[in-house]
Amino acid sequence: MNKPLVSVIIPTKNSSKTLEACLKSIKSQSYKNIELIVIDNSSTDKTKEIAKKYTNKFFNKGPERSTQRNCGVKESGGKYILIIDSDMELSKKVIESCVEKAISFENIAGIIIPEESFGEGFWAQCKKLERSFYVGVDWMEAARFFRKDVYQKIGGYDETMVSGEDWDLSQRIECEGEISRIDDFIYHDEGKIDLFKTIKKK
Repeated sequence: MNKPLVSVIIPTKNSSKTLEACLKSIKSQSYKNIELIVIDNSSTDKTKEIAKKYTNKFFNKGPERSTQRNCGVKESGGKYILIIDSDMELSKKVIESCVEKAISFENIAGIIIPEESFGEGFWAQCKKLERSFYVGVDWMEAARFFRKDVYQKIGGYDETMVSGEDWDLSQRIECEGEISRIDDFIYHDEGKIDLFKTIKKK
């Protein structure tokens, strides 16, 4: 199989609790031609020290994750880009499966990777159950793996948006090509969910 470079981009903000597990899961991928880029937003914890153990491509940019992600793509050299959050962990073959599908079908512009939640306590289990119903429902899942040329053509994430930006990007990507999916999972660390904080955020 042709092995094009994949740039994995992770925005961070005081992410030291989850970042190491995230970066380890990327380094443990079965697919090895990976470039790891971390875009931080002025963290005050150990995020920078953790990131620099895994990559020398560490940048600081704000004020929001859409700007961070777009910055990461500008700094990237890959044919494909994978954008995840710092509280996510990849199952071992995620990137390999994405590349295989993208190479096999040239009209694919983006790929959805299903997510499974985990965390501490009752509300984390509720979140896990809720997210399980989203798998396979295209309008509830957003693509995370993209052809870089298509991403750049549509201008990347809308930096004026602070929520819903993932779905907005997927919809615009779909105007340029097919959105496909793989079966390998991303695992999303919800930590210990505070119900009242979650409601306020929503």
